[in-house]
Amino acid sequence: MSNPIRQVRRLAHNAGAVAVEFALVASVGGFMILLFGVLELARVLYFMNSANEATELGARVAIVCDANSALIKQRMQQIFPALQPENITITYYPQNCASTAAAARSGCTGVMVSIAPGMRINTVIPFVSFGFDMPSFATYKTREAMDSSSCT
Repeated sequence: MSNPIRQVRRLAHNAGAVAVEFALVASVGGFMILLFGVLELARVLYFMNSANEATELGARVAIVCDANSALIKQRMQQIFPALQPENITITYYPQNCASTAAAARSGCTGVMVSIAPGMRINTVIPFVSFGFDMPSFATYKTREAMDSSSCT
């Protein structure tokens, strides 16, 4: 038979080891949560920056291309592949000046390219289903040429 005093001492000694092990595991777990949070924040900011850059490029392309050229949306999707063409709005100013390419060249003074709000960005954190709805982005540029043959 074993001595009950030894069993009590052994249990008391193990209790301190369990506390140390728990502290180590909890700190590593907390670090992993913090790491995933920082990575997801960086990913969301990357998407927001890409959307902003896509509207800038779309507006630059729109002011040198014919009105409503398909190349405008294609170039925007090269910068931001998650962007769908139906989320992009191209508006020429003054209103209705871009009915034809010739009318746009002579009558339009500027263009606004915008991305509609609500595009969903889902996180990649394991076991967490969380997403972020992107805000709208818009860029306005004044007319330069609107008749470039190369449209680049």
